[in-house]
Amino acid sequence: MRRLRHLTGLHRTPSINRMLGFLLAFNAGAINAGGFLVVGMYTSHMSGFVSMLADHLVLGNLLLVVSACGVLLSFTCGAAVTALLVNWARVHHLRSGYALPLLLEALLMLLFGLIGGTLNHQTPFAVPVTVLLLAFIMGLQNAVVSKMSSAQIRTTHMTGVLTDLGIELGKLVYWNGRTPAPVLVRANRHRLRLLGTLLGLFTVGGVVGAAGFKHIGFIWVLPLAAVLLLLSLPPLLGDLRRLGRMLEPEAPGPAKGP
Repeated sequence: MRRLRHLTGLHRTPSINRMLGFLLAFNAGAINAGGFLVVGMYTSHMSGFVSMLADHLVLGNLLLVVSACGVLLSFTCGAAVTALLVNWARVHHLRSGYALPLLLEALLMLLFGLIGGTLNHQTPFAVPVTVLLLAFIMGLQNAVVSKMSSAQIRTTHMTGVLTDLGIELGKLVYWNGRTPAPVLVRANRHRLRLLGTLLGLFTVGGVVGAAGFKHIGFIWVLPLAAVLLLLSLPPLLGDLRRLGRMLEPEAPGPAKGP
């Protein structure tokens, strides 16, 4: 329980980063798969939107080019906001630098759940507002884990995870034979477990998210947002308590005699 309380704190360790990465991979899978059922687009990875931009630029469909640009810009802005919040907190010596983006993500997910069921009109980008909102959320979350783990853990798209997993599996099955010890090929089993767990939790999250959004609807986002809110609260409350102590008036000293 102590470790859970410090998942979004300033002090980082590899084990804390992994645990937070696992939780956020589950969350990203749930939002990505469930979001597809309600908005018809996957928003956790931008490769498809870059390809969409290129394809329709060649085909001359400028409306879809602008649509792809809108989603890409939204994702990029989400990552940029994370960088702004984390660096602002660091400059001001706050311990909630990583908690602030997750708090914002939780609030935006609540907004997605509240407006998603009723908001159907298109934006000037010809994509639903909810798609832009989800892309922003995914950029926000991916940047959080990337910054806190020095880009060792990714949670919102599995292309890199599967690539690294394949590399390590190739090392695992490689037959060294009489290969000299200095050049032996060895798999990093610790990294294999990390990558496999991230992939598994993203998949499980996808199943849970798809089932929830299918049978319950947009309201299913509430428990997902609540988890992020709980993760972000401990360092935020700690900073608020420290701020309160700093603002307390000093007790008057003893009165001096005549």
